Amino acid sequence: MVDYLNHLARMYLLSQMGTANANPYYQAAWAFYPNLAMDLVVPPMARLIGAENATRLFLLFGQLLIIGGALALEWVVKRRVHLAGFAALLFLYCLPFTWGFVNFECALGIALWGIAAYLFAAEQPTPVRFAVNTAFVVVLFAAHFFSLGIYGATLGFYELWRAFDRKLPYRDAALRLVTLAIPAVALLVVMRLTAGSVGSEGTFWYFDYKLLWPFFIMNGYSMAVSGASALVLMAALYVAARCGMLKLQPAGIWVATGFALLYLAIPPRLFGTAFADIRVLPAAALILPAFCSLSLPSRRWTMAALAIVGGITLANLAVVLVVWLSYRGDYSAFIRSFQKIDRGSKILIGTSGEGDDPPFKDLTQYPMYYAPTLAVHYANAFVPNVFAEAGKQPVQARTEVRRLAIPYGGPVPIRLLSAIAAGQMTASDDAAFIRTWYRDYNYLYLLGTGVANPLPDMLKELDRSERFVLYKIRRTP
Repeated sequence: MVDYLNHLARMYLLSQMGTANANPYYQAAWAFYPNLAMDLVVPPMARLIGAENATRLFLLFGQLLIIGGALALEWVVKRRVHLAGFAALLFLYCLPFTWGFVNFECALGIALWGIAAYLFAAEQPTPVRFAVNTAFVVVLFAAHFFSLGIYGATLGFYELWRAFDRKLPYRDAALRLVTLAIPAVALLVVMRLTAGSVGSEGTFWYFDYKLLWPFFIMNGYSMAVSGASALVLMAALYVAARCGMLKLQPAGIWVATGFALLYLAIPPRLFGTAFADIRVLPAAALILPAFCSLSLPSRRWTMAALAIVGGITLANLAVVLVVWLSYRGDYSAFIRSFQKIDRGSKILIGTSGEGDDPPFKDLTQYPMYYAPTLAVHYANAFVPNVFAEAGKQPVQARTEVRRLAIPYGGPVPIRLLSAIAAGQMTASDDAAFIRTWYRDYNYLYLLGTGVANPLPDMLKELDRSERFVLYKIRRTP
């Protein structure tokens, strides 16, 4: 997964801090950040079973929370398990999850359980509802802020429906909503008072891809499989609704309308977090089945429905399995290549894209994006791409190397490195963090297939695999 290895690198750093093997370039920076799910859970486990095993278990735990939470929510709403489990399997490898947004995945699973618990206690006295809500708000605030938003939005939509359906006085409806919001507001105040933050600056909105994401959301590696899956699923839902077999409860209509407006309103980048809007889609897909009823008239219809759900689920699983298995050799080669790096070195990640072409034209190539970040563990190295953003992660680079941080987080195009080496960058160019890369770094990992040495006078090849080349940098430009 794209982000998974970068998260794994951070787990190595956190689990080794304070020990003789601690990386010299990074330090802990704990604060009241609402994005700490794996940072709180994995390092203590890693000291017992190793960081890699602990991170794998965290991913599995997140998947189990997603499936179990969807089932629990449906049982609370309908007192039966019917559709939600199938929906969870359909979206278990959707785009945000296969890109490696593991904190979001885990926290979204917790949010599903929280929504189920609140609805179970919806008719209980105010102190009971407040206690249940407060417990889940605290957990979700620490785990992932966006998932807390999904939790709050869902319950807000539900409370609005409840007030409308029962014609509650405005005072009573407002009181329930205020009671719902108090814990989150209190935690935001505490966060501000303790110098915490929600991500970094950088929020912008554009509409370009909002009509396309519903078709590309179902599979993180193949747009063709995702698009075909989405079209088949949409067609099946349309036929079922048109024939009166699929119905949405009144509360579900309010929740669905709210999610649609939320999806349109949320910017693609929110508080420095990319792809914020597409995270609404799997949340809606996991929550709405609890408010749906499906009545199939015959065994033939039942078998057709199972065939559609099973076919999409197996197709997604097959794509994920093929991609993940195809990287085993490359990851092994990466780990072997770290042995050729002097411990304590500084490592730059570059890509081999030429001109304006993207270095990775196929999503199946993205799992290599952050693989070199594992050098922080295997070679005690500094890699500027490690996730260490204030407001998100409790790790930061030490002062002496902080200036090398890459603003956009990803690898640097080799054409830019070549231009700097050739003296073609001017003082006005916005690339200060790599302006003297040939002096600041000891090694360069160049990602891509069929890569030839772009700077033979400056780079000495040390290792090569199908998807990367490791170079030692000669420091004279």
